[in-house]
Formats: sequence, C-alpha cells, structure tokens
Amino acid sequence: MTTRKTCQNSWRNSQFTGRFYFIWWILFLGITFRSYAAESERMSVFVDSLISEMTLEEKVGQTNQYFGGRSKNPNSNINAAQLDEIRAGRIGSYLNVLGADFLRELQRVAVEESRLGIPLIFALDVVHGFKTIFPVPLASAATWEPETVEHSARIAATEATAAGLHWTFAPMIDIARDPRWGRIVEGAGEDPYLGAMMAMAQVRGFQGNNLADSTTLLACPKHFAAYGAAIGGRDYNSADVSDRTLREIYLPPFLAAVQEGAATMMIGFNDIDGIPMTVHKAMIRDLLKETWGFNGLVISDWNAITELLNHGVARDSADAGIQTLEAGVDMDMISRIFLEELGPAVQSGMISPALLDDAVRRILTAKYKLGLFEDPYRYNSVRRETEDILHPDHIDHARVTAQKAVVLLKNEGALLPLKKDLKRIAVIGSLADDRFSPLGSWRAAGDAKDVVTLLEGIRRTVSPKTEVLFTEGCDVNSLNKAGFAKAIHMAVQSDAVILVLGEDYNMSGEARSRSELCLPGVQLDLAREIIDTGTPTVVVLKNGRPLSIPWLAEYAQTILETWILGVQGGPAVADIIFGDVNPGGKLPVTLTRHVGQVPKYYNERNTGRPASKDLMRDSARYFDLPITPLFPFGHGLSYTQFNYSNLGVNVDTEAGATRITCQLRNTGDRAGNEVVQLYIRDRVADVSRPVKMLKGFNRVHLASGEVKLIQFNLDWKQLAFYNRQMEYVVEPGLFEIHIGSSSEDIRLNGSFELDGTDQSVNPNRFTTCQVIIE
Repeated sequence: MTTRKTCQNSWRNSQFTGRFYFIWWILFLGITFRSYAAESERMSVFVDSLISEMTLEEKVGQTNQYFGGRSKNPNSNINAAQLDEIRAGRIGSYLNVLGADFLRELQRVAVEESRLGIPLIFALDVVHGFKTIFPVPLASAATWEPETVEHSARIAATEATAAGLHWTFAPMIDIARDPRWGRIVEGAGEDPYLGAMMAMAQVRGFQGNNLADSTTLLACPKHFAAYGAAIGGRDYNSADVSDRTLREIYLPPFLAAVQEGAATMMIGFNDIDGIPMTVHKAMIRDLLKETWGFNGLVISDWNAITELLNHGVARDSADAGIQTLEAGVDMDMISRIFLEELGPAVQSGMISPALLDDAVRRILTAKYKLGLFEDPYRYNSVRRETEDILHPDHIDHARVTAQKAVVLLKNEGALLPLKKDLKRIAVIGSLADDRFSPLGSWRAAGDAKDVVTLLEGIRRTVSPKTEVLFTEGCDVNSLNKAGFAKAIHMAVQSDAVILVLGEDYNMSGEARSRSELCLPGVQLDLAREIIDTGTPTVVVLKNGRPLSIPWLAEYAQTILETWILGVQGGPAVADIIFGDVNPGGKLPVTLTRHVGQVPKYYNERNTGRPASKDLMRDSARYFDLPITPLFPFGHGLSYTQFNYSNLGVNVDTEAGATRITCQLRNTGDRAGNEVVQLYIRDRVADVSRPVKMLKGFNRVHLASGEVKLIQFNLDWKQLAFYNRQMEYVVEPGLFEIHIGSSSEDIRLNGSFELDGTDQSVNPNRFTTCQVIIE
C-alpha cells in the first residue's frame, strides 16, 4: 500500500505540476504575444509619426543608397560633399563602408546635423566571412550541414557589426544548374531543397534571435529571382524559364528565406520573359510582398535602375524610377535615380505618394528594428572591433568548416591518407602557395596575410624529418611550360606528390563566366607529365565552380575537391591528406564530363525516350559521351565504409506524413561522417516529375563499428507540385523512396502509396523534412 500511495501521490503531483506548467506556458505566450503586439504598435506609431514630419525630399532621400567606395577600397568616396548630402537628408544608406570609428562619425553627422536626425544604415557584401574568411558558399554547401553554415554566418555577423556594419548583401541563394556561370561560387549549387536549407541557416546566422542585438546583421537574400538561370551561363543574361520551373526550382530558397524572417531582399539584374526583375511588379509587389507577406525592404542591385534603359523598357531615368518604385523596389542602390526623379514624379502626379510612403516605411522600420533610433551608435564599439575580429574561436571554426567542405572524389588503392613520415613529398602547383585565391570573391575585409596556404599546412603537419619540396610547375592560366622539367624531376625524387590544380580567385564570381570547364592553361599537361612518372600522386583541386576533369578522373589515383576554403583552408586540407580528419563532404552540384553536357543536373525529368547506354537506341543522350555525369550530385567518399540496412516505411494518414527509417553502420576501422540522403520519385502524376528529388538529409558522425537509426519524417506537403492548371497539389499514387550516399549511389529502395483525391497545399509555405538520429 505504501508503494501504491507513493505512486498515486507522485501521479497527483505530476498532474499538478503538468497543469501548473501548462497554465504558466499559456500565460507566458499571452504575455509574450501582448508584448510583441505592443512593441509592434509602438514601432508603427513611431514610424508613421516620423513619416508625417518628413518633407518630400527627405522621404526620397531615405530611398537613396550611395556608395562610400568600391568593395576593395571602402570609405574612399566619402568627402565633404557627401557629408553635406547626409546633413540635407538625401542619403538613407551607404554601402562599401566600414570601421567602428569612421562610421560613428558618419552616423553622428546624420543624427546630430540633419533636420530629423534619422540614422543611416551601413552595408557591405559579407558573403562568406568578414575578416575571418570561411569557405565560399558553394564549398560551405558541400558540408551538407546547415548548423555549421549558420555558425559561420553568426561569426561573420559578429565581426562585421564590430566594424560598424548593419547590413550584409547575403546570402546569395540563386539555384545554379550551369557551372559556366561565375556566380555559382556564391550559392549552394543545383538543388532547391539543399539551397533552401542553406538559405534558412544563413538568415538565422546573420540575424540571430533579435535584430536589436548589436551583433546582428540585416540579411539580404539575393538575387530575386532566377538570376542563376542566365542563358548560356553568361552573367547578367536573360532567364528563360517556365512558370513551373521558376516556382519549383528557383523560388523555394527565397520562400524559405522569407519564412525564416529575412529582413531585406535584393532584386536580380536579369529579366524573365523580357521583363527585367527590377520592374517585375508581378514578382516583387504581387508575389513577394502581397502573396508571401514579405514586410521587409527591397533593394535594387548595383545601378540596376539605370540599366533599365539598356534593357529597352524605360524611355528615360524618370520612367525607370517610376516603374521601379511601382514594381515594389524600396531602395535604389547607387544610381541616384530615386533621389533625382521620384520627387518630381510625386509632385506631378505621375506616381502615388502612398507608394513612396510605403517604401520609406519599410526602410525606417528596418532602422527601428536594428535599434538605431534608440541608440544610433550601438554598432560603433572600438573595443569590439579589437576583440571580436579574428578571434581564435572564429579561426578554429574556419578550419573545421573547411575540413567538412572537402569532398573526396576518388581514392583508388586507398592512397589517402598519406603517412606523415614519408622521406620526401613534392608539392607542385602555384595554387599551393597562393595567399590571395583562398579568400575567393567577395572577401569583405579579408586579408591575404591571414591566410595559411596549403604548402604551409603540409609543412606544419608532417614529421620534422620529412622533406617537403615545392615548385609551381606552371601558372594557373599560363601557356608557359618552362617549369615542367623541374616539377617532373622533383616528382621522380619524391615518395609522393601533392599536385594542386584549379582556378585562381579571379576566375569565378561576378562577371567571371567561362565558356570552358576544363583546367585553365597547361595544368592538365602538367598533370599528365607528373602522373606519368609513376610517383603516387594526390590531385588537389582548388576552384570556384565544378570543373570537367575526365582525364584526371580516369588516370589520377586520388582526387580531392577542396574548392576555395578561406583563411584556414591550408591546414584543413592537410588534416585530410594526412588522416587527422576523415573527409565527409558531398557535392552540392553535378560534375560533368564535358562542357557539352551542360546543363546536367540530377533531378531531371524523363523523356519519352529516356537516355540509354545502348547507342543503337534512339534516346535523349549525346552519342559521343556516356549518359552519366563524371561525379554525381551528392557524391563524396570517406576513409571508412558505411552500411545501410533495415529500411522501414510507416504511412501516418492522421499526421499527413510518412516515417522512413534505416540503420547506418560504420563498418570501417576509423570514425567518419556520412551524409544520408533521402530522394523521392512520384511515379505517375498530372505532369512529368523529376526522376529523383532530394527531400531530406543529415550528416551523421559514427565511430568505428557504431550503428545509428536515421528517421525521416516526410511531410506530405513536400510531395506537392504544380499540376496542369498550375494548382499546387499532392496527388494520390505511388511514391518511390531512395536512400543512399549520393543521388546515384542508392543503397535502399522502397515505396509508399497515398490514397484518396488531390489535396490542395498552400504554395506559400516552405516545408522541411524532420530528421531524427538515434
């Protein structure tokens, strides 16, 4: 009886406790909601009151962002005339400025010497780090670990805000299916789901939990929309995409970013179906602002309003400015057209004052949320600028992120990892000792002196008794083979060669599209000569886009894809080459055999005559190339092995989800990371669906012999698509399940079936797959 009474009392106590916490939680939510509502009301009242006091010229001034210099030479454009414009209220924001003290003085002029004292917003492209430079976004996507990417963005925000900045023009979340496009380096690759997950992670990282925190930056997803679909991979080119492809491939990362709370949005340079995005009212004002409910501010890209004249859709600057504001753009980046043309347009009745007020309201709201009206100098701490930038913890994270981004493409005969006590190692290739290229494009305040090169990383890692030789062999983009003889002699004299090939920093990025995807210059010729010596050779690729390397894929024993990895890339790659770290990165983009295969992406649709290996059959293929990619999306090897087993499928009609489980075992002799990838195929639908669609993934660490249960909770809303009537629906029918190590290396196959009728789904919500690891 004592035991029973104790149990009953315990149960009663637990019920009381449960009721208490439930009531407490309801009260907390109510208080929080009322507090949020009250703060929102205070903000609206404040902003509207301020707008009512503003002159037309002051309103227009808020929509004008001007440049304080170029990205590589910030602050250089600030002069006495610029200060007078600030005093007159003719500038709302600056880009390409930095420095806690310098920006405090600019802010002081704005808040103490202008009529209304409205603070400025200071912006810079902080894309993959501020001073601590992390792997470029394409490389960060190769980690397949949003948590790591979020932490990188959090550090970048901490450093940038320490230098007085409020706003970054990142993340770049354009889906890119054409590796010729130079800006593929700035995004997460070819897949909308992976891209959306990385977009959300970066928005969280930059903005934190509260924009009023002085370590947070306004995030600015870009470039809305389909900028990455540039025809021929030529930057700034038109995007010729169907409405279905636009909505299912290119828009999901933007929808996800809006859903995550992105405070601002940048519009792309491109046109879609002849309408430049800068004046695409249906996309900006109707879809982004009205349908999606985006309440942040929208900014043009650099001088894009002026470029409407080149597009041939505006008669003059005034026409360009009017069309842009009507389309939904709130702030003009550097063209000054808003500044000079909107006032007269409002006065003459050419444009509604309400549209201008809406733009100004969004700009002032962003400033309010940053806390700048409360304390305009909250981002101007010299102490933080000294203590928070290049902090040792930031450097450590840069190295870890770089390690996770490396993809082992090939490791024939288990050449890697190399022993640290080899007698002599030859490091060949100019990129091995290049301090500038690891910073990549959009390097913010990155400095080459903070870079640790691969050559330095190798020398720090190997035994003191190991002799490390180095020669360039050739320059990256040169046709000069004068250094070949020395490189060959060095290779012959060594126990192993680390051959570093690829692109330098200036071959990818904005306006850096290439017509070829092969190794530039005579690097492939150098590789042939070195590999022909017979010395075991590790090929290390450094590049900002996926390259076509069919000869290396066939004849090189080992290939590491190391991208552009930032200030700690050298030590990180050395950690992997010598086995201190087991590679676990996966390709976020397909590697083609030849530029002629472009565009080649895993989630293609079948045709009526699917590609066949049989050349005697008429099928959708090139007769002079295999039908497969060189390396598929999601590919990446390890120094250990993983076994997939015990696929389980449980359809939960009540929850509207399918629970998919499998076991993952590390069957090798060392710890490692595997990215478990879930792909779905809708077998029969109203319109042809892709042969595979990534719907879930998780990077899992396992010790040798360890087993973990992986559970994907697939929400059926993830199965929705646009039917022939462009209705967003989930159709009943058979769905295939494919789980594996890449889009081609599928280890487990299954299926489930949905009954009933078509179910309409809200197309304006992005749905993720919950993954549970046990």
